[in-house]
Amino acid sequence: MDQPATQIKYATVVKIIGRTGSRGGITQVRCDIQGENRTITRNIMGPVKLGDVITLLESEREARRLR
Repeated sequence: MDQPATQIKYATVVKIIGRTGSRGGITQVRCDIQGENRTITRNIMGPVKLGDVITLLESEREARRLR
């Protein structure tokens, strides 16, 4: 079975919401997808700051909100 080609999308971090994960190693961010008029929430592993451009292999799912 052939897998469809992965559509890579780029997004710019517009807001850092907070830290999550059992040890705080994940950062939840709000990012603006380039080329689309859409903003989604994602969990990012590793260092991140406002204005960073991230690569999304999958851009349909959103992360659950922090409590």
